[in-house]
Amino acid sequence: MNKRILTITIGLISLILMIAYLNTNSHKPSGPVLFKGTTMGTSYHIKVIPGPTMTFNIEDLSKIIATRLDEINHLMSTYKPDSEISQFNQQQPDQWVTISAETAYVIDAGQKVSQLSHGAFDMTIGNLVNLWGFGPTINLDSIPDKSKIDTLIGSTGYQKLKVKQEPHQLLKTSPEVYLDLSAIAKGYAVDAIAKVLLENNITNFMVEIGGEIITHGLKEENRPWVIGVQSPASSEDSVQKKLYLTNVAMATSGDYRNYFEQDGQRYSHTIDPRIGYPIKHQLASVTVISTSCMQADAYATAIMVLGPDEGMKFANQNNLPIFMIVKHRDMFDEQMNDLFTPYLTQ
Repeated sequence: MNKRILTITIGLISLILMIAYLNTNSHKPSGPVLFKGTTMGTSYHIKVIPGPTMTFNIEDLSKIIATRLDEINHLMSTYKPDSEISQFNQQQPDQWVTISAETAYVIDAGQKVSQLSHGAFDMTIGNLVNLWGFGPTINLDSIPDKSKIDTLIGSTGYQKLKVKQEPHQLLKTSPEVYLDLSAIAKGYAVDAIAKVLLENNITNFMVEIGGEIITHGLKEENRPWVIGVQSPASSEDSVQKKLYLTNVAMATSGDYRNYFEQDGQRYSHTIDPRIGYPIKHQLASVTVISTSCMQADAYATAIMVLGPDEGMKFANQNNLPIFMIVKHRDMFDEQMNDLFTPYLTQ
């Protein structure tokens, strides 16, 4: 075999191998693609509906998603001692601390919900959450002492947290301020992954992280995404209500899964920041719909604290579509506002 034939042969083999690699790693998917994993102490599920001419590298996109979630977790997790939030929590008060633009953005959004809800939503009560055994540092073996609760209530509160956007900085005026972004960070992560998908020209998808969801475009057969609201009446995963969502986000807050009992008393993981104790009203869960999952996440927590009556009033004042499941004796009643009803039909 002469050199020319050998060169052509090697070139053809290289081309065949390259085509085989591209067909394996970057191709037009034949159907829906599911990405899943764990992040922020919970799981995530992402479903992508490829367009008729769409091609993408599934493995690369999976890595991009996982990397983006790791970035957010490293900024906002209280379970990571080296995260940006954990480092801020260790700082002394009355000192401006430089933070990332992302963390500043999320905290500023949370502060606005705190102001609107008059403190029903409050990111500064991490020490109260820990005291009640629902944080990363303490497992509860007895009901907290009232004096400790009163001390923390007097030393925390969203008013004791200051955030600046230019430059991106954060300051606390009390050493007891311990930031916990668990009621807003997952929603932000959902929005962030939606942005990643759109930047990769993927327009039909559903992103879910720990029950917080955003949808974009349509699913198979050009139908809206069908999302179920979980029923609190059963220990199994059963659906209370089906929603038909397109280009909107949804967040649900509830107290029927995460709680503990002591001496016949049930204690919810949802702490009322205004009094320092778990909520005691009959609101079992609330679902909020918004264009932003971060906003829906924070508002759902605020309304969960406010309870069914104050919560419905707050939602109507702020044009929030909401759906509530309220415990009534041994039954559960459904309550919703007019803004929510369009999402019940296709």
